[in-house]
Amino acid sequence: MYDLIIRRGLNKKKVTVCIILLILLVTLATISGIRLAEHHEVKKQAKLYEEQQAQIRKEEEEKQRQEELAKQAEINKRIEQTSRAFTDEEKDRIKHIYRSTGEKRVFLTFDDGPSETVTPLILDLLKKENVKATFFTLGTNVNNYPDLVKREFDEGHYVANHGYSHKYSTVYASPEATLNEYNYTEDAIRKALGNSSYISKLFRFPGGSNGGYYDEAKQNSKALLHDNGIMHLDWNSLSSDAAGAKTKEALLQNVKDTMGEKDSVVILMHDSSDKILTYEMLSDLISYLREQGYKFENIYDLLD
Repeated sequence: MYDLIIRRGLNKKKVTVCIILLILLVTLATISGIRLAEHHEVKKQAKLYEEQQAQIRKEEEEKQRQEELAKQAEINKRIEQTSRAFTDEEKDRIKHIYRSTGEKRVFLTFDDGPSETVTPLILDLLKKENVKATFFTLGTNVNNYPDLVKREFDEGHYVANHGYSHKYSTVYASPEATLNEYNYTEDAIRKALGNSSYISKLFRFPGGSNGGYYDEAKQNSKALLHDNGIMHLDWNSLSSDAAGAKTKEALLQNVKDTMGEKDSVVILMHDSSDKILTYEMLSDLISYLREQGYKFENIYDLLD
């Protein structure tokens, strides 16, 4: 009887131990299963993240590719527009640039550059503001700073012609002398751009196309330029930055006073080395023009 009791006690202990071991095994199996499931989920999420990142990179690369294609298409269009003669319609738009079109538009133009000190600052600001301008470059300065001319073209600005020397006695010695000044500068621009086909076809007479001591010579030169497919462009608003204004506030007020209520405005400014005030005034001018509802354009906007 005693032995039976002992055996029953041992059996109970074995059963208890077995139950405990079973519980431990089940617990371990459960924990392992949970960890395995967690590990699988982590791998799944990591894979999903990698796929998402790969898709994002692919979309960004495609977006960049499309932007580069669009940029190249714009460059190709500018190259085409500046490697052929103006059409009659384009000549008419330039000739009547001051005519109201039913919307407010403004052309920022800069003469006498490029310069090493002022032109880069103006280009930086125009790029920041996403404004395209027209630069009437001086041949001597084009030869001195060809990289700046290339930058003007690459950033969407129109590179036009202001003659080579800016010496009135040379420029207006004869109609042929005026044409030579234009051609010398065209050669310099082509060299700077690395594009032998470039023709700006647009000239700004030093001192303007009318009036002054050389008025008769200017009128004679106009005819020869036009016979060679070259248009000329003056302005109907100016900052007087070449006429002695001493502060950026005075420059801005000069523009406001001379533009008045015009719908189509061509503003004369300069980017030569002594015109730092023009740069300092430019941001305020752009803000003012935007507040007044003007759209910024350059010569490319007049071409097909």
